Amino acid sequence: MDFIVGLPRTPKGNDSIWVIVDRLTKSAHFIPVKATHNAPRLAVRYIKNVLRLHGVPISIIFDRGPQFTSRFCKSLHEALGTKLDYSTAYHPQTDRQTERVNQLLEDLLRACVLTYGPNWEDNLPYAKFSYNNSYQASIEMSPFQALYGRQCRTPLMWEEAGERQFFGPAIFEEAAENVARKSNADKRRRELTFEAGEFVYLKVSPLRDTKRFHTRGKLAPRYIGPYRIKKKIGDLAYELELPEHLSGVHPVFHVSQLRKCLWFPDTQISPEGVDLQDNLEYIEYPVQILDWAEKGTRRTRIRVCKVLWSNHSEREATWEKESEHREKYPHLFEDE
Repeated sequence: MDFIVGLPRTPKGNDSIWVIVDRLTKSAHFIPVKATHNAPRLAVRYIKNVLRLHGVPISIIFDRGPQFTSRFCKSLHEALGTKLDYSTAYHPQTDRQTERVNQLLEDLLRACVLTYGPNWEDNLPYAKFSYNNSYQASIEMSPFQALYGRQCRTPLMWEEAGERQFFGPAIFEEAAENVARKSNADKRRRELTFEAGEFVYLKVSPLRDTKRFHTRGKLAPRYIGPYRIKKKIGDLAYELELPEHLSGVHPVFHVSQLRKCLWFPDTQISPEGVDLQDNLEYIEYPVQILDWAEKGTRRTRIRVCKVLWSNHSEREATWEKESEHREKYPHLFEDE
């Protein structure tokens, strides 16, 4: 179990995702929550979304967040008969499986946000289905196949879908064997390599010590391109053919900054509208106040303003506390 935090607040008030992954079948649940939820409220979500479907787990790996180390959480799982294992402090690889799923989920949501708009919570069910119905190399099948004994039907496979088949313990034994085999294979894995003429995406990132577009940065594009590889330099570096507007960027990059692309004309991710620095970093800052409003209860009212950010469209504008922005960016309020 782990959390993806710092996401844009949705109309329902959620700003985090609770990621729960089964270690055997790799099946996952993605539950929208608030970062302020305490252990009792998370327990209710856990029972409604996981326990009622799968029963009581033998053991759970947690991070060391206050929600999981509380007396309530320990008492609840002690009563259920579940062993609690906590990841080592400052070493999240203890729960490496969930960390990988977190990265994949962020990529899925990032793609949905680019296509369908900024409300990630509406797209979460589709991301969950896509993940659970996709092939997992570690178990050599999809999580749905490991969980239900067959692949779940989609509009893309009507002709392939036959009569339902039921499987016994053999499928779980097969999944466990595949997990062990994948673990041994990882030890012999080779580094990623490219060839001249191939197309790759180029990684970009915000400047260090600055927020990634307020809370929206987690779902902002992380790669631009694709660009053609001109030549290989040494064992771990490549020279790219960059466009004219990136002429100030040194064209040689480490392999870790690149991601392979199967070239299709409609997969171009343009850096236009993103104010890139020569080191491929960028800064997000507010450029205009679009509107004002008051929010809160009858007794307590807070004045907020709708802020348009650099490198983003008006539909991605966010509501912020007016007092904080008056202090940080007084020039935005000079024309009131």
